[in-house]
Amino acid sequence: MLIAFDFDGTLSDSEMTVLLGDQCGVAAEMEAITERAMNDEIDYATSLRERAALLDGLAEADAAAAWNRVALRDGAAAVIDALRKSGHAVAVLTGGFETGVETALDAAGTAVDRVVANRLPTEEGALTGAVEGPLVEGTKDDALETLAAEYGVEPAKTVAVGDGANDLPMLDAAGLAVGFDPKPAVEPACDTVVTSMAELSSVFESRALV
Repeated sequence: MLIAFDFDGTLSDSEMTVLLGDQCGVAAEMEAITERAMNDEIDYATSLRERAALLDGLAEADAAAAWNRVALRDGAAAVIDALRKSGHAVAVLTGGFETGVETALDAAGTAVDRVVANRLPTEEGALTGAVEGPLVEGTKDDALETLAAEYGVEPAKTVAVGDGANDLPMLDAAGLAVGFDPKPAVEPACDTVVTSMAELSSVFESRALV
């Protein structure tokens, strides 16, 4: 099977743009934009561009300090490792950023089969305020379907785990949709809901995935 996780709010309780915003004094503005997007009040691409613009001029060294604060939830690495040990492909599909995901995975001593994420370009040692990548305008259902085809997995044998409005496309497309403490607008799309990695592990065990 193919199991696709969202990152911010799901595998991690960190919010990358907020951590970056802490480095230049705009965390509150970041959080407000993120909350509106996760509740489906504004579209995700708009919210992401607005947040990236607030980071214009942030030094790469300060961005690195933020990446180093991104961390997996307790128990997340064990869930990932158990799924991969059982022979499943595990992916992270996030509108967040490759560097933060990879930093957190490395720090936790785990790995996934694929990370599909965005990037914050730099110029002359600082962020430009732009954002680029496959999940700015692209949607997670398309990314899930592309990966499923690549791994030879039928759509019915895919699992999506997420919490926010930008996860709705992949939750709708997956064979099993798991909400991780989902936002109110997202919960109706979920087949089951969990609020911890222990509960998520139990769901996977009950379905003989691990």
